[in-house]
Amino acid sequence: MSVRIDIAGLRPERVLVVPSPLAELGMALHALSEPGHHPGLAAWVTGVTARMEPHLADRMCEADFLWRTTFSDLFLPYAAVPGGVPDGTLAGELGQLDKLTDEQFVDAALEFTCVLSYDTRAPALLSDPVARRRALEVAASRGPQQVRFAQRLLDDPPSVRAWLRRFLEDCAEAFFDEAWSRLRHQLAADARHKTELLRRKGLAEALAAVSPVVTLDEAGERITVDKLTDGHAVVDADGLLLVPTSLGWPHLMVLHRYGWQPVLHYPVGSPELAAPASVEALTLRMAALSHPVRMRLCRHLARSAYTTSELAQVHGLSAPEVSRHLGVLKKAGLVTTRRRGRYVLHQLDVTVVARLGSDFLEGILR
Repeated sequence: MSVRIDIAGLRPERVLVVPSPLAELGMALHALSEPGHHPGLAAWVTGVTARMEPHLADRMCEADFLWRTTFSDLFLPYAAVPGGVPDGTLAGELGQLDKLTDEQFVDAALEFTCVLSYDTRAPALLSDPVARRRALEVAASRGPQQVRFAQRLLDDPPSVRAWLRRFLEDCAEAFFDEAWSRLRHQLAADARHKTELLRRKGLAEALAAVSPVVTLDEAGERITVDKLTDGHAVVDADGLLLVPTSLGWPHLMVLHRYGWQPVLHYPVGSPELAAPASVEALTLRMAALSHPVRMRLCRHLARSAYTTSELAQVHGLSAPEVSRHLGVLKKAGLVTTRRRGRYVLHQLDVTVVARLGSDFLEGILR
């Protein structure tokens, strides 16, 4: 599974790396609403939550499905504007959000409520009665709060737009302006670094610096982002935007909405973080450990190195059967092998296994 972006004919100057305060505010709201996704931000989340006024916290809950369970494309509004790029100021980007048509705003706000196709043309929610009814039916399955929001949005988009803008401005005053004054320097430095890589070494090197799970094919015509989802986008004359985030790890998000400019919203790398496992490697490891025999073999291999015959004797299995199970574990990268004289010794790679939980969490949140 992956998200693919076709970039045939894309000119290098149309790939832009630009920080976005509105996108970072959206990620801040996500971290505050879902702190378990971001253990590294625990101190910041605790501090902001402790001094947040109750009325603002209540308003944050009114439409938290825009930033809690996902990251709404409303925080990347410039992608809907031909040739749009982040303004660089929150006021400017809120102005770009205001330029969305009511149809674009409603479609992005109800992205996950409606369960409509994301990267192909969908019915117009404000003018198609069937699509509208379907949106409300799905919202009903997700609770009364989401029904109320969806109904308000479909009945009176301008009032919801005004509500959201006031809420974001109040969040900026309460906690985000202070955070942005610190974060913008790191994001600007990362943008300069990626831009220099683009200019000197090309798109493949720049994408590799964004994340090891973002790759460019040999022909230079398709970007593939390794994610537990399928998606497809085509870059047109507007180009491709890369938007860094300091608050986003482990989320690597790809905007591939139909009719919008593709955007890679990526976490700024941290040197202490290991390279993320691919979805294929993660699947192999989870499947390899799902068999009870292999689990028992791992118990021994975690303590010491063993030969195939030793493992067969301990577990009452034939040597060929043990070899087959070891082959599965080795293919998944869970077992290492070394030779000592005429003996071949197998041992569990404890470091890889220790990362499996975080790899799994990162993989499903990516």
